Amino acid sequence: MKIWLNGGLRDADAAHVSVLDHGLTVGDGIFETAKAVDGHAFALTRHLDRLARSAAGLGLPAPDLDEVRTACAAVLEANPVPYGRLRITYTGGLSPLGSDRGDNGTTLVVALGEAGKRPDSTAVITVPWTRNERGALTGLKTTSYAENVVALARAREQGASEALFANTVGNLCEGTGSNVFVVLDGELHTPPLSAGPLAGITRALVVEWTGARETDLPLDVLERAEEVFLTSSLRDIQAVHRVDGRELPGVAGPVTAKAVQIFDERAGNDLDP
Repeated sequence: MKIWLNGGLRDADAAHVSVLDHGLTVGDGIFETAKAVDGHAFALTRHLDRLARSAAGLGLPAPDLDEVRTACAAVLEANPVPYGRLRITYTGGLSPLGSDRGDNGTTLVVALGEAGKRPDSTAVITVPWTRNERGALTGLKTTSYAENVVALARAREQGASEALFANTVGNLCEGTGSNVFVVLDGELHTPPLSAGPLAGITRALVVEWTGARETDLPLDVLERAEEVFLTSSLRDIQAVHRVDGRELPGVAGPVTAKAVQIFDERAGNDLDP
């Protein structure tokens, strides 16, 4: 495997980042995960735009997006896989121990791993912890993912692939690595960005292409929604067949199925929408 690290491709066993990198010591970093199909990254421009927004929000120097594009192209060419996860990581770089950043520059890593296609439907759980819709990191895709690791481990213990959070006022927010949509009275809804979820790339495309409404929704909407589905870069659109102990149909409902059809058609016609 070839990995891009700070200016060039390296063999994976030679791609070393310092143990004093701020991304490791305090989670001072951001990342993007894009779907890669046959050597092409999907919606790369949108991912790079979000990378820049996250860097600005975290106070990191603006990433050189031309370099990031070059790095992505080089990694995709060097690691041919039919379907994969392209990961861009950008950190505060070598720094003193503690929260203050050093002045040694940032770290850029781009890597590609082969991935499997997701099942058509999945089970999810809700967790008792909340997302802070007013926090300093709200809306930023940072490497501070320990909360997600804990929640996802609980989901795995209960036979689910995702955990869903409410925000501090009890409204539905997001999953550990996904956005959530629900169908109420035949209409498609998703929490607004003001509720605290990450501005998912797939989420944005689904809203644009289907006309889904952005609506503040209480967490208990999951107990009465006619259909539920998740979106993310590697899930695309994935129906939910169980929420906690509530069983939903094992196949995508009509609204979800229509959204899948629209997404597949539009995404298939434009790799960088």
